[in-house]
Amino acid sequence: MAEQLTIAHSPCPNDTFVFHAWTHGLVPGADAPEVTFADIDVTNGLAERGELDVLKVSYAALPWVLDEYALLPCGGALGRGCGPLVLTRPESGGDLTGRTVAVPSERSTAYLLFRLWAAEAVPGGFGEIVVLPFHEIMPAVRDGRVDAGLVIHEARFTYREYGLHRLADMGEAWERETGLPIPLGAIIAKRSLGAERLRAISGAIRASVRQAWADPSASRDYVLAHAQEMDPAVADQHIGLYVNEFTADLGEEGYGAVRALLTRAAAEGLVPPLGPGALDV
Repeated sequence: MAEQLTIAHSPCPNDTFVFHAWTHGLVPGADAPEVTFADIDVTNGLAERGELDVLKVSYAALPWVLDEYALLPCGGALGRGCGPLVLTRPESGGDLTGRTVAVPSERSTAYLLFRLWAAEAVPGGFGEIVVLPFHEIMPAVRDGRVDAGLVIHEARFTYREYGLHRLADMGEAWERETGLPIPLGAIIAKRSLGAERLRAISGAIRASVRQAWADPSASRDYVLAHAQEMDPAVADQHIGLYVNEFTADLGEEGYGAVRALLTRAAAEGLVPPLGPGALDV
């Protein structure tokens, strides 16, 4: 019998919604994996150290981990109108030159999109980058501990509650320039598991997504229990935005978006270039 798989993903509603059926043994023929909840900065680090079998990581982290891990074609976060936001206090003005910016991870896709945007939008260069868990970023901007914050997830729906101003939308900039969806979070699995087991994992994730869509109420309590006191309506908005057709299958357009992001970033010297076939399972 194969050893029980280990998986780490965030406690955010999109991840708990997607993985609920699989991690609760509700996918026929697929054993439930052992789950660890962790912020994206933590899971990126786990992947770089080769820990755990299946991980939700930033697409921006892929160039450092694809020798050991394979990108799975499902389960992740990629879409339109769902990009990271740069937030400031209303009185701060629109110039980030020399300003301190809080980000969720220096290996996050949000930060990579920010760097690509800032190369043109902030020609004088921003100042210090401070890494904070994403739920701490808006309070830090509001309280003046940092000048600006790069936010993800449900912050798109709640930043006004903190009295903050949306300076820029990284997703709008990306979609305007490329016409492609925005790659955010990827699901990866260890190549050493073998091709057959990787296919089985992908099948279990797709089945878990389909079950979540077929009966959203089944995962409701689980999603809200891990949603960090999030309003249920915000959790629903979060799921509706980040769980979409690309979650079930990246497809040609999804893979094209991932290649475009990492190719552009490599050209700017922000990530190592991908080798031939690096995105193949």
